[in-house]
Amino acid sequence: METTPGRAVTMADVARTAGVSRTTVSFVLNDRSGANIPASTRARIAEAAERLGYRRNAAARALASQRSGLFGLVTEIVTSPFAADVIKGAQWQSWEDNRFLLIAPSENEQDMESAAIEKLLEQRIEGLIIAASWHQAVRVPENAHQIPTVLVHCFDESGRLPSIVPDEEAGGRAAARELLASGHREIAHITLPPGIPAQVGRLRGFGGELSAAGVALPDKRVVAGDGTAESGYRGAAELLDGPNPPTALFCGNDRMAMGAYDAVKERGLRIPHEISIIGFDDQQALADSLRPGLTTVALPFEEMGAAGVRKLAELTTGSRETSSHLALDCPLRQRSSVGIALR
Repeated sequence: METTPGRAVTMADVARTAGVSRTTVSFVLNDRSGANIPASTRARIAEAAERLGYRRNAAARALASQRSGLFGLVTEIVTSPFAADVIKGAQWQSWEDNRFLLIAPSENEQDMESAAIEKLLEQRIEGLIIAASWHQAVRVPENAHQIPTVLVHCFDESGRLPSIVPDEEAGGRAAARELLASGHREIAHITLPPGIPAQVGRLRGFGGELSAAGVALPDKRVVAGDGTAESGYRGAAELLDGPNPPTALFCGNDRMAMGAYDAVKERGLRIPHEISIIGFDDQQALADSLRPGLTTVALPFEEMGAAGVRKLAELTTGSRETSSHLALDCPLRQRSSVGIALR
């Protein structure tokens, strides 16, 4: 049998080609139980469907099952490396779970985010992920509460929604352990802007690990940055030009570490021979390009995206739920910027 070009192949077409009723085709192609259909008939129907290029109607299937198999993801700037990694993790987990992920950018604007969610709701998504490019408290649009929603790299100001975030404190502890293991005791920290979750957690973990080892982190050794390379340069210059300069710097992110490299090299010091530097984020294009390569603590963006999909699957299928708020480990990525302390 030939079908009209441009016309979708229907179950009726498959039934005519296979020489069976449309009901029989429906039972076979929709995997319905309760029908005693011979294996030879099932094979004939499958062969006819494949030859004709039959595809099941996703919308009709969703109406029948009340399941679309679709999850939505709203994020700020989809072209940023961090957003791309979240999307990558979420996509892979969706494929593993036999789901499809619809992605909508929001440009970090409340009205655009709400409109993006509305468009996704029109596609009958079963659940929604809202992902941020940096760890922050967010105000979630009201329409996100119409379906199961999980926050990634952010948390709900109201505390109503589950969230997946990096364990900033654990990352700070990992940085401290690396420096302590290399014998450093004269250690300083250039922080992110004061008060944001990443700054608070990283400083708490870093300072706590040093304190547990009997190493002080005095206020004069903690300099506030703003996340830019320029602030990393200024912070490192201030610390290195002061009395009793440190032998190691922990920078709140990789961009500030890049600025610190410049300040160190301007003063004729060698990394890691005379001073060690650790960053945070693991921006691979940056960390790998620095000379020497930057040892840094990685933010688990792919893992957060995948964990967001797994959490949504729990919420939408009624499976046993794990914790509503999950903090993922931030592993150390060793390169070449940490050396043995000389004093």
